Amino acid sequence: MTYDSSLRIGTREIALDVPSYFIADIAANHDGDLERAKDLIWKSKEAGADCAKFQHFIADRIVSKVGFEGPKGQISHQAKWKKSVVEVYDQYHTRRDWTDELVETCRKADIHFMTTPYDIEAVDMFCDIVPAFKIGSGDITFHEEIEHIARTGKPVLLATGAASMAEVEAAAELILRHNRQLCLMQCNTNYTGSLENFRYVNLRVLQTFAARWPGMVLGFSDHTPGHSAVLGAVALGARVVEKHFTDDNSREGPDHSFALNPVTWRAMVDATRELEAALGDGVKRIEKNETETVVIQRRALRLKTALDAGTTLTQDHLEALRPCPEGAVSPDALSNIIGKRLASAKEAGKELLWTDLA
Repeated sequence: MTYDSSLRIGTREIALDVPSYFIADIAANHDGDLERAKDLIWKSKEAGADCAKFQHFIADRIVSKVGFEGPKGQISHQAKWKKSVVEVYDQYHTRRDWTDELVETCRKADIHFMTTPYDIEAVDMFCDIVPAFKIGSGDITFHEEIEHIARTGKPVLLATGAASMAEVEAAAELILRHNRQLCLMQCNTNYTGSLENFRYVNLRVLQTFAARWPGMVLGFSDHTPGHSAVLGAVALGARVVEKHFTDDNSREGPDHSFALNPVTWRAMVDATRELEAALGDGVKRIEKNETETVVIQRRALRLKTALDAGTTLTQDHLEALRPCPEGAVSPDALSNIIGKRLASAKEAGKELLWTDLA
């Protein structure tokens, strides 16, 4: 299967050698309020996001009321919800009649609009609107929807949380049959916000993906506190980063507690840009900002005493001391200058220059 080593999402190229692309997943944090949704778009842009993403689902098309009934129906992070799963999904879903206003707000804010569609109808509704599609981890085995999304020709961002490598390979193969524009995103789908979750993020999966699909664009969809895992992911090659976004972590709702807010989101973006600058190109060399420190930190061979012209140099004449001006003889060349004669007299303490040798 062939795939592209760079993606084009709207005006942005996504590749290993360009800055990371940040997706603010507003998801349910609009709390069912269109004006809040629009405000979060502006706030995410101000915080440094490249994309404001929503999730489009309809409760009875994504969850089973019967399936979540009973004492064991709501577990993990859903155990804290005060309403049933179906009620929460219905309350917090992104209304489809908001689309024009959300898209227009993103245009005004100069930020990309994207969604994770959770039914075929939503895929068809947004295929001419979004610059790319995100597939949530929970749908990695929903091959009918995956293939439908792949056939749109839009770049596909595939989250791989709670999936085996075999399941990732199957989904990736299905997409690549129809679409070369694929980004695989490592993810852990525990949404409790516990510090314990760092033990399970498993960022080295990105290296596994890179070995299995060399050159493929990689990403990271994160639900851990803060942004330390994001920095690790970027260092390991992720160039698409998705985190939930809210304006207030204390608000009641399914996604607010583990989301980043405008302050913490900006801190993440700024830290990532610093990291990207620090990563460099991997070529070991004396950097432009080190040219002066090369002089002041390195040692040169210097004369212990004044010597006359014609003196034959011995090791006893020399000592290695800082600084080492350009043209001076470095201590690692000592064996090459022993036995050489001085072309002119030199004062004690002066560095030995290559031009001083007869």
